[in-house]
Amino acid sequence: MTQFCSFVQAGIAFGITQCRTFLGAIAFYTCLPISYTWSPEFSGIARWAPVIGWGIGILLGLLDLALSLLPMPILPRSVLIVASWVAITGGLHLDGAMDTADGLAVLDPQRRLDVMADSRTGAFGAMTAVIILVLKTASLASLSGDRGWSLVVAAGWGRWGQLVAITRYPYLKAEGKGAFHKAAIRASWEPFPMLMLMIGVSSIPLWFGWENQATVLISILGGSAIAFLTGAWFNQKLGGHTGDTYGAVVEWTEALLLCLLTIDFT
Repeated sequence: MTQFCSFVQAGIAFGITQCRTFLGAIAFYTCLPISYTWSPEFSGIARWAPVIGWGIGILLGLLDLALSLLPMPILPRSVLIVASWVAITGGLHLDGAMDTADGLAVLDPQRRLDVMADSRTGAFGAMTAVIILVLKTASLASLSGDRGWSLVVAAGWGRWGQLVAITRYPYLKAEGKGAFHKAAIRASWEPFPMLMLMIGVSSIPLWFGWENQATVLISILGGSAIAFLTGAWFNQKLGGHTGDTYGAVVEWTEALLLCLLTIDFT
């Protein structure tokens, strides 16, 4: 009986810790209001990143559904969705993609991290932001159906790629906004459970008909490949990752996967 009580207490403690970590993930990755009286925990929040992506995608999908009830053309509707996307995340990952682009534009590898740490945005960072936002907007404007699901899987795969980069590659700074991710998540198997869940979420269209198999296949193979290869490419260029490159992995995976999902096999 004593052992059973100890087991129950340990389970309750674990559940409370995970809830607090989930709240920490919401507070860190989004601008959604979270009361700090709930004691959010920030260590290990990257494990929840794909789930946060699903939540962001669901919110954007609901907004898109609401806007679809208005006599509004699909292009301005898509612009509003992408703008809301940036607003929900506070531009966290987009800022990382911009800083990464500025750093990679420097020919001297020794100066790249210093340039990335500079809060001022350079020409390459600005161009990168424009390209990413235009890719997302144009892709969404080209999607007539499954827009909500596309938003969910794009945001989910992007953050799964971040989790892979955290576990697989070295962190290049002793300190930084991404250092605590690497300190808390080291095991190489960490992305695997979320990979299984991402495959499940990506397979949802099969519930509505086997004719959606091509779209599902693009989501699973394309999403996982882009997420993995983007992180590998940044590692090859820099010799590791920083908080900025974690954000760049998210943004480029989201944008490129949305482009892939516009392919029509019918």
